[in-house]
Amino acid sequence: MPRTASAKAATVSTLRSMPAAEALSFLRETRGVSTWTARDMAHSLRITPADATQVISILQLQGYVKPAEGNEWMTTLAGESVSESKIPRYKPERVEKALEDLGRRIGEVNRDAHAPYRITEAVAFGDFLSGRARAQAAEVGVRLARRKSGDAGPDSAEERNAQQAFLKLLRPRGGLLHLARFEQWMRERAHHRIL
Repeated sequence: MPRTASAKAATVSTLRSMPAAEALSFLRETRGVSTWTARDMAHSLRITPADATQVISILQLQGYVKPAEGNEWMTTLAGESVSESKIPRYKPERVEKALEDLGRRIGEVNRDAHAPYRITEAVAFGDFLSGRARAQAAEVGVRLARRKSGDAGPDSAEERNAQQAFLKLLRPRGGLLHLARFEQWMRERAHHRIL
């Protein structure tokens, strides 16, 4: 018996729209582990295992992951390259200390009436949350709110450049943290809340 369009539609997954940056953030986390599972991805990105399987299929088609033994997967060299992962070399305690320092710095900036921005949200994510012995630099999403309205629109190239310059000043030395403009997906995945 032929399937109706509504029956076909009912079998389509409800996978939420996932930015490529979110999937790549998971690939970054896999650097330093030989294999991982769809359940690992689901846990990290806070999606269902079925949705993780679909994301893995897309990543496999692009050559970023390949099957390993059983239900396990490996991130390919292309996956490591496109995700810009680095060999884990920091103790997680050092990363967590850098995050604490950033939290204090954010408090100082938010109390400074002369700073061009207030930080309204900051979340950190990465392999430091995995409990492994070594970690890469943590990724930190920072939401900025301009204290005084300017001529440039909130999504203009000029405003984006100004925010990038501000984040560069906010970032502590030592390479333990990578700061970026906040995106909604950063809050939806497994993360450590800084502010």
